[in-house]
Amino acid sequence: MFYCLLIVLLIVLDQFTKYIINTNMDINQSVPVIENVFHITYVRNYGAAFNVLEGKQNFIIIVSLIAIIVVLLYIFLKRKSKHWSLLLALSLVAGGGIGNLISRLILGYVVDFLDFRIWPVFNVADISVCVGCGLLVLYVLYFEPRIKKSDYNV
Repeated sequence: MFYCLLIVLLIVLDQFTKYIINTNMDINQSVPVIENVFHITYVRNYGAAFNVLEGKQNFIIIVSLIAIIVVLLYIFLKRKSKHWSLLLALSLVAGGGIGNLISRLILGYVVDFLDFRIWPVFNVADISVCVGCGLLVLYVLYFEPRIKKSDYNV
């Protein structure tokens, strides 16, 4: 239940922030929060991460949809038997993936607005996916070996 709530919360937060930017800013408008460090900059991303596969919306949508379905099924089927860190990581990836998928389906692009000037502009869903992937790496490198080792000691 926690993981479902987390996914829904991430989707709502992502869509709300994108709506605020989309309705209150002009494309490419930038508002400094901390001059030359952090700006709110409205850009439209017609591709995947860093505009890779720009113009390939149908491909991105299909791949995203398949990946999200697989992740959601895995979370649902393994929620009682898998380590919390794996389920949390996958929930973050799913929530962010769904947030960006909704934008692609409704708008035809993803609204990006968090601009640290040294990195491409991104959004809440992107943060969720990246943190989820980071936790997934942590799970694979730290938790999983310890879980398997403890299984052998039983």
